[in-house]
Amino acid sequence: MANCDIKIQDVEISIRALGRTQIVKKHQRSKIAAKMICGMLSTTTSLCSISIFDPQRPTRSMSHSRAFVRKIRCSSLSPDMPITTEKSENGSLVTGAAYDFERSTTSLSQKLLSTPKNVMLVRHGLSSWNDEGRVQGSSNLSVLTETGVRQAEKCREALANIYFDQCFSSPISRAKSTAEVIWQGREEPLVFLDSLKEAHLFFLEGMRNVNHVQYLESVDARQKYPKEFTKWREDPANFDVNGFYPIRKLWVTAREAWREILLTPGKNVLVVTHKSILRALICTALGLSPERFRAIDVNNGGISMFSFNKKGEAMLQSLNMTAHMYSDHVYQI
Repeated sequence: MANCDIKIQDVEISIRALGRTQIVKKHQRSKIAAKMICGMLSTTTSLCSISIFDPQRPTRSMSHSRAFVRKIRCSSLSPDMPITTEKSENGSLVTGAAYDFERSTTSLSQKLLSTPKNVMLVRHGLSSWNDEGRVQGSSNLSVLTETGVRQAEKCREALANIYFDQCFSSPISRAKSTAEVIWQGREEPLVFLDSLKEAHLFFLEGMRNVNHVQYLESVDARQKYPKEFTKWREDPANFDVNGFYPIRKLWVTAREAWREILLTPGKNVLVVTHKSILRALICTALGLSPERFRAIDVNNGGISMFSFNKKGEAMLQSLNMTAHMYSDHVYQI
Protein backbone atom coordinates (compact mmCIF):
# COMPACT_ATOMS: atom_id res chain seq x y z
CA MET A 1 0.00 0.00 0.00
CA ALA A 2 1.41 3.40 -0.99
CA ASN A 3 1.86 6.11 1.64
CA CYS A 4 2.85 9.75 1.57
CA ASP A 5 3.54 12.54 4.05
CA ILE A 6 2.98 16.15 3.07
CA LYS A 7 4.18 19.14 5.08
CA ILE A 8 2.84 22.52 3.94
CA GLN A 9 4.77 25.61 5.00
CA ASP A 10 4.85 29.26 3.99
CA VAL A 11 7.31 28.97 1.12
CA GLU A 12 6.86 25.55 -0.38
CA ILE A 13 5.07 22.26 -0.18
CA SER A 14 7.38 19.30 0.11
CA ILE A 15 5.81 16.11 -1.12
CA ARG A 16 7.24 12.68 -0.45
CA ALA A 17 5.04 10.30 -2.41
CA LEU A 18 5.70 6.77 -3.55
CA GLY A 19 9.43 7.11 -2.93
CA ARG A 20 9.73 10.31 -5.02
CA THR A 21 10.16 13.94 -3.95
CA GLN A 22 8.65 16.97 -5.64
CA ILE A 23 8.80 20.65 -4.68
CA VAL A 24 5.62 22.57 -5.35
CA LYS A 25 5.41 26.33 -4.88
CA LYS A 26 2.66 27.51 -2.61
CA HIS A 27 0.12 29.68 -4.44
CA GLN A 28 -2.69 29.72 -1.91
CA ARG A 29 -3.20 29.45 1.81
CA SER A 30 -2.05 26.22 3.35
CA LYS A 31 -5.48 24.75 3.99
CA ILE A 32 -6.68 25.28 0.41
CA ALA A 33 -3.41 23.95 -0.98
CA ALA A 34 -3.72 20.90 1.24
CA LYS A 35 -7.10 20.09 -0.24
CA MET A 36 -5.76 20.51 -3.76
CA ILE A 37 -2.73 18.32 -3.14
CA CYS A 38 -4.79 15.70 -1.37
CA GLY A 39 -7.18 15.57 -4.29
CA MET A 40 -4.29 15.24 -6.74
CA LEU A 41 -2.62 12.44 -4.83
CA SER A 42 -5.84 10.50 -4.36
CA THR A 43 -5.72 9.55 -8.03
CA THR A 44 -2.33 7.86 -7.70
CA THR A 45 -1.92 6.78 -4.08
CA SER A 46 -3.84 4.52 -1.78
CA LEU A 47 -3.38 6.52 1.39
CA CYS A 48 -1.85 9.83 2.27
CA SER A 49 -1.55 11.90 5.42
CA ILE A 50 -1.04 15.66 5.28
CA SER A 51 0.69 17.61 8.03
CA ILE A 52 -0.01 21.34 8.01
CA PHE A 53 2.15 23.80 9.88
CA ASP A 54 0.09 26.83 10.88
CA PRO A 55 2.37 29.67 12.06
CA GLN A 56 -0.59 31.84 13.05
CA ARG A 57 -1.99 29.41 15.62
CA PRO A 58 -1.09 30.61 19.14
CA THR A 59 1.00 28.41 21.43
CA ARG A 60 1.01 28.23 25.25
CA SER A 61 4.67 29.08 25.70
CA MET A 62 7.80 29.45 23.66
CA SER A 63 9.54 26.69 25.56
CA HIS A 64 6.74 24.20 24.93
CA SER A 65 5.61 25.44 21.51
CA ARG A 66 4.64 22.73 19.05
CA ALA A 67 3.49 22.98 15.45
CA PHE A 68 -0.21 22.49 15.03
CA VAL A 69 -0.70 19.35 12.96
CA ARG A 70 -3.86 18.39 11.14
CA LYS A 71 -4.10 14.89 9.68
CA ILE A 72 -6.13 14.42 6.54
CA ARG A 73 -6.87 10.96 5.27
CA CYS A 74 -7.50 10.52 1.58
CA SER A 75 -7.91 7.37 -0.43
CA SER A 76 -8.07 6.48 -4.10
CA LEU A 77 -10.69 4.47 -5.94
CA SER A 78 -8.28 1.59 -6.20
CA PRO A 79 -6.74 0.82 -2.77
CA ASP A 80 -3.90 -1.35 -4.08
CA MET A 81 -2.68 0.43 -7.16
CA PRO A 82 1.09 -0.17 -7.52
CA ILE A 83 3.52 1.63 -9.77
CA THR A 84 4.21 -0.84 -12.53
CA THR A 85 6.77 -1.13 -15.25
CA GLU A 86 5.92 -3.44 -18.10
CA LYS A 87 6.31 -3.80 -21.82
CA SER A 88 3.77 -2.54 -24.31
CA GLU A 89 2.80 -4.52 -27.38
CA ASN A 90 5.66 -3.01 -29.41
CA GLY A 91 8.20 -3.99 -26.76
CA SER A 92 8.90 -0.56 -25.27
CA LEU A 93 8.84 -0.04 -21.52
CA VAL A 94 5.87 1.88 -20.15
CA THR A 95 5.10 3.07 -16.65
CA GLY A 96 2.43 4.93 -14.76
CA ALA A 97 1.13 7.55 -17.15
CA ALA A 98 1.53 5.47 -20.28
CA TYR A 99 -0.82 2.54 -20.76
CA ASP A 100 -1.28 0.75 -17.44
CA PHE A 101 -3.08 3.27 -15.21
CA GLU A 102 -6.84 3.26 -15.54
CA ARG A 103 -8.26 6.48 -17.02
CA SER A 104 -4.80 7.84 -17.92
CA THR A 105 -5.80 7.48 -21.58
CA THR A 106 -9.10 7.06 -23.41
CA SER A 107 -10.06 4.24 -25.74
CA LEU A 108 -11.00 5.72 -29.10
CA SER A 109 -12.27 2.39 -30.44
CA GLN A 110 -14.36 1.44 -27.37
CA LYS A 111 -13.54 -2.16 -28.32
CA LEU A 112 -10.45 -4.32 -28.22
CA LEU A 113 -8.47 -4.21 -31.44
CA SER A 114 -7.14 -7.34 -33.12
CA THR A 115 -3.64 -5.82 -33.19
CA PRO A 116 -1.85 -2.62 -32.14
CA LYS A 117 -1.92 0.05 -34.85
CA ASN A 118 0.17 2.85 -36.27
CA VAL A 119 -1.80 5.68 -37.88
CA MET A 120 -0.15 8.29 -40.09
CA LEU A 121 -2.12 11.52 -40.52
CA VAL A 122 -1.37 13.70 -43.56
CA ARG A 123 -2.74 17.12 -44.41
CA HIS A 124 -3.53 17.73 -48.08
CA GLY A 125 -1.13 19.72 -50.27
CA LEU A 126 -1.46 23.44 -50.98
CA SER A 127 -4.88 24.23 -52.46
CA SER A 128 -6.08 27.14 -54.57
CA TRP A 129 -7.89 28.75 -51.64
CA ASN A 130 -4.89 28.15 -49.34
CA ASP A 131 -2.87 30.12 -51.86
CA GLU A 132 -5.50 32.87 -52.07
CA GLY A 133 -5.96 33.14 -48.31
CA ARG A 134 -9.63 32.16 -48.34
CA VAL A 135 -11.72 30.28 -45.79
CA GLN A 136 -12.19 26.77 -47.20
CA GLY A 137 -14.37 24.78 -44.84
CA SER A 138 -16.27 21.96 -46.51
CA SER A 139 -16.35 23.65 -49.93
CA ASN A 140 -15.34 21.47 -52.88
CA LEU A 141 -14.34 24.49 -55.00
CA SER A 142 -10.80 24.72 -53.63
CA VAL A 143 -8.56 22.38 -55.66
CA LEU A 144 -5.01 21.11 -55.41
CA THR A 145 -2.44 23.44 -56.99
CA GLU A 146 0.72 22.43 -58.84
CA THR A 147 2.65 23.13 -55.66
CA GLY A 148 0.17 20.96 -53.78
CA VAL A 149 0.73 18.10 -56.23
CA ARG A 150 4.49 18.33 -55.70
CA GLN A 151 3.93 18.31 -51.93
CA ALA A 152 1.81 15.17 -52.28
CA GLU A 153 4.57 13.56 -54.35
CA LYS A 154 7.09 14.40 -51.61
CA CYS A 155 4.78 12.70 -49.11
CA ARG A 156 4.56 9.60 -51.33
CA GLU A 157 8.36 9.40 -51.56
CA ALA A 158 8.78 9.94 -47.82
CA LEU A 159 6.33 7.11 -47.00
CA ALA A 160 7.49 4.73 -49.74
CA ASN A 161 9.21 2.31 -47.34
CA ILE A 162 6.15 1.86 -45.13
CA TYR A 163 3.59 -0.81 -45.93
CA PHE A 164 0.08 0.50 -45.27
CA ASP A 165 -2.85 -1.88 -45.00
CA GLN A 166 -5.32 0.85 -45.82
CA CYS A 167 -5.64 4.51 -46.76
CA PHE A 168 -8.60 6.61 -45.61
CA SER A 169 -9.30 10.01 -47.12
CA SER A 170 -11.77 12.84 -47.07
CA PRO A 171 -13.87 12.82 -50.26
CA ILE A 172 -13.41 16.61 -50.69
CA SER A 173 -11.35 17.25 -53.84
CA ARG A 174 -8.16 18.78 -52.40
CA ALA A 175 -7.72 15.89 -49.93
CA LYS A 176 -8.94 13.26 -52.41
CA SER A 177 -6.39 14.43 -55.03
CA THR A 178 -3.61 14.39 -52.45
CA ALA A 179 -4.51 10.84 -51.37
CA GLU A 180 -4.59 9.66 -54.97
CA VAL A 181 -1.05 10.96 -55.55
CA ILE A 182 0.31 9.46 -52.31
CA TRP A 183 -1.44 6.12 -52.81
CA GLN A 184 -0.34 5.72 -56.41
CA GLY A 185 1.06 2.22 -57.04
CA ARG A 186 -0.54 0.65 -53.93
CA GLU A 187 -2.87 -2.30 -54.36
CA GLU A 188 -5.65 -1.62 -51.85
CA PRO A 189 -8.37 0.82 -52.97
CA LEU A 190 -8.73 4.19 -51.28
CA VAL A 191 -11.52 4.44 -48.72
CA PHE A 192 -13.36 7.77 -48.51
CA LEU A 193 -14.99 8.66 -45.19
CA ASP A 194 -17.52 11.45 -44.71
CA SER A 195 -16.31 11.67 -41.11
CA LEU A 196 -12.99 13.01 -42.49
CA LYS A 197 -14.63 15.99 -44.21
CA GLU A 198 -13.63 19.48 -43.19
CA ALA A 199 -15.75 21.62 -40.86
CA HIS A 200 -18.73 23.31 -42.47
CA LEU A 201 -18.26 27.07 -42.07
CA PHE A 202 -21.37 28.31 -43.88
CA PHE A 203 -21.21 31.93 -45.10
CA LEU A 204 -17.48 32.27 -44.31
CA GLU A 205 -16.48 29.75 -46.97
CA GLY A 206 -14.81 31.35 -49.96
CA MET A 207 -14.27 34.67 -48.18
CA ARG A 208 -10.86 36.18 -47.66
CA ASN A 209 -9.33 34.94 -44.43
CA VAL A 210 -6.26 37.18 -44.55
CA ASN A 211 -5.30 40.30 -46.46
CA HIS A 212 -3.97 39.20 -49.83
CA VAL A 213 -3.14 41.95 -52.33
CA GLN A 214 -3.50 39.67 -55.38
CA TYR A 215 -7.05 38.65 -54.56
CA LEU A 216 -8.82 41.82 -53.50
CA GLU A 217 -11.85 40.89 -55.63
CA SER A 218 -12.86 38.30 -53.01
CA VAL A 219 -14.96 39.49 -50.08
CA ASP A 220 -13.14 40.10 -46.80
CA ALA A 221 -14.87 38.04 -44.09
CA ARG A 222 -13.64 40.37 -41.37
CA GLN A 223 -15.31 43.37 -43.00
CA LYS A 224 -18.62 41.73 -43.91
CA TYR A 225 -19.09 39.65 -40.75
CA PRO A 226 -16.85 41.31 -38.14
CA LYS A 227 -18.52 39.79 -35.08
CA GLU A 228 -18.79 36.27 -36.49
CA PHE A 229 -15.31 36.31 -38.01
CA THR A 230 -13.74 37.49 -34.75
CA LYS A 231 -15.54 34.71 -32.88
CA TRP A 232 -14.30 32.17 -35.44
CA ARG A 233 -10.70 33.36 -35.15
CA GLU A 234 -10.52 34.00 -31.40
CA ASP A 235 -13.02 31.58 -29.88
CA PRO A 236 -13.71 28.86 -32.49
CA ALA A 237 -15.24 26.40 -30.01
CA ASN A 238 -18.05 28.89 -29.40
CA PHE A 239 -18.47 30.06 -33.00
CA ASP A 240 -22.03 29.15 -34.02
CA VAL A 241 -24.43 29.66 -36.88
CA ASN A 242 -28.05 29.62 -35.74
CA GLY A 243 -27.18 27.38 -32.81
CA PHE A 244 -24.94 25.00 -34.79
CA TYR A 245 -21.35 24.83 -33.50
CA PRO A 246 -19.04 23.62 -36.30
CA ILE A 247 -16.00 22.91 -34.12
CA ARG A 248 -17.94 21.10 -31.41
CA LYS A 249 -19.55 19.03 -34.16
CA LEU A 250 -16.06 18.33 -35.54
CA TRP A 251 -15.10 16.68 -32.24
CA VAL A 252 -18.05 14.31 -32.64
CA THR A 253 -17.15 13.40 -36.22
CA ALA A 254 -13.47 12.99 -35.27
CA ARG A 255 -14.42 10.33 -32.72
CA GLU A 256 -16.56 8.63 -35.36
CA ALA A 257 -13.61 8.68 -37.77
CA TRP A 258 -11.29 7.18 -35.16
CA ARG A 259 -13.67 4.29 -34.53
CA GLU A 260 -13.99 3.56 -38.26
CA ILE A 261 -10.23 3.72 -38.75
CA LEU A 262 -9.22 1.68 -35.70
CA LEU A 263 -11.79 -1.09 -36.17
CA THR A 264 -10.65 -1.74 -39.73
CA PRO A 265 -8.23 -4.73 -39.87
CA GLY A 266 -4.57 -3.94 -40.40
CA LYS A 267 -1.54 -2.67 -38.50
CA ASN A 268 -0.45 0.43 -40.43
CA VAL A 269 -3.01 2.97 -41.64
CA LEU A 270 -2.70 6.18 -43.65
CA VAL A 271 -5.19 9.05 -43.30
CA VAL A 272 -5.31 12.06 -45.65
CA THR A 273 -7.56 14.95 -44.74
CA HIS A 274 -7.87 18.66 -43.79
CA LYS A 275 -6.41 20.96 -41.18
CA SER A 276 -9.43 21.47 -38.92
CA ILE A 277 -10.47 17.81 -38.80
CA LEU A 278 -6.80 16.91 -38.21
CA ARG A 279 -6.81 19.26 -35.22
CA ALA A 280 -9.91 17.49 -33.95
CA LEU A 281 -8.43 14.02 -34.54
CA ILE A 282 -5.24 14.93 -32.70
CA CYS A 283 -7.04 16.66 -29.83
CA THR A 284 -9.58 13.87 -29.29
CA ALA A 285 -6.76 11.32 -29.25
CA LEU A 286 -4.97 13.39 -26.59
CA GLY A 287 -8.12 14.08 -24.57
CA LEU A 288 -8.19 17.80 -25.37
CA SER A 289 -11.43 19.76 -25.64
CA PRO A 290 -12.63 21.96 -28.55
CA GLU A 291 -11.31 24.98 -26.66
CA ARG A 292 -7.81 23.73 -27.58
CA PHE A 293 -8.61 23.81 -31.32
CA ARG A 294 -5.96 26.38 -32.19
CA ALA A 295 -3.33 24.81 -29.92
CA ILE A 296 -2.49 22.38 -32.78
CA ASP A 297 -1.21 23.36 -36.20
CA VAL A 298 -0.47 21.19 -39.24
CA ASN A 299 1.21 22.40 -42.43
CA ASN A 300 0.22 21.42 -45.96
CA GLY A 301 1.78 17.99 -46.45
CA GLY A 302 2.64 17.76 -42.74
CA ILE A 303 2.68 14.23 -41.30
CA SER A 304 1.74 13.20 -37.76
CA MET A 305 1.77 9.72 -36.25
CA PHE A 306 -0.06 7.94 -33.44
CA SER A 307 0.46 4.45 -32.13
CA PHE A 308 -2.45 2.59 -30.53
CA ASN A 309 -2.44 -0.36 -28.17
CA LYS A 310 -5.07 -3.09 -28.37
CA LYS A 311 -7.38 -1.09 -26.10
CA GLY A 312 -7.51 1.68 -28.69
CA GLU A 313 -5.55 4.08 -26.50
CA ALA A 314 -3.41 6.60 -28.36
CA MET A 315 0.19 7.66 -27.92
CA LEU A 316 1.44 10.58 -30.01
CA GLN A 317 4.73 9.67 -31.70
CA SER A 318 5.25 12.71 -33.94
CA LEU A 319 3.44 15.92 -34.84
CA ASN A 320 3.52 17.87 -38.11
CA MET A 321 6.70 16.38 -39.56
CA THR A 322 7.83 18.39 -42.60
CA ALA A 323 11.47 17.33 -43.11
CA HIS A 324 10.42 15.54 -46.31
CA MET A 325 9.28 18.85 -47.82
CA TYR A 326 12.82 20.26 -47.80
CA SER A 327 14.92 17.11 -48.27
CA ASP A 328 14.83 13.51 -49.45
CA HIS A 329 14.02 12.29 -45.96
CA VAL A 330 12.28 8.90 -45.81
CA TYR A 331 10.25 7.81 -42.78
CA GLN A 332 10.28 4.39 -41.12
CA ILE A 333 8.02 2.78 -38.53
